[in-house]
Amino acid sequence: MGLSSFFKNLFGSTKESVTELANNAEETFEQAKEAAAPYIEKAEAFAEETIEKVKEVSEPIIDRASEYAEKAKETVSEYADKASETINDVVDSVKEKTASLSSETPETISETVVDASEKTATEVEEIADDTAEKA
Repeated sequence: MGLSSFFKNLFGSTKESVTELANNAEETFEQAKEAAAPYIEKAEAFAEETIEKVKEVSEPIIDRASEYAEKAKETVSEYADKASETINDVVDSVKEKTASLSSETPETISETVVDASEKTATEVEEIADDTAEKA
């Protein structure tokens, strides 16, 4: 019976030790939680203050950026109108030059054909004359 009482004492004391450790851990956790509460509150307050400061500092920057964007928009639209006019002028100029070139082309071709045929007729006559003289 000594052996069974040994195991009873061994496991009984272990159970009590575990319960005691759990209670101590819970108490320590509560103490840590209480000790950390002021630091957590300070951190939250600091974060809120920092966010407010950032908002205050960034407002003028955002306003200026908005103004610059508006000016850029006006400038771009102004130059877009001028660019559009210039492109239209260039297109009209190209159309005019192309039209004048296309109307001149048939004349040039017809003159070239006529000149070439005259030369050929003249050459044929010369050859005929040369052949007649030799014969």
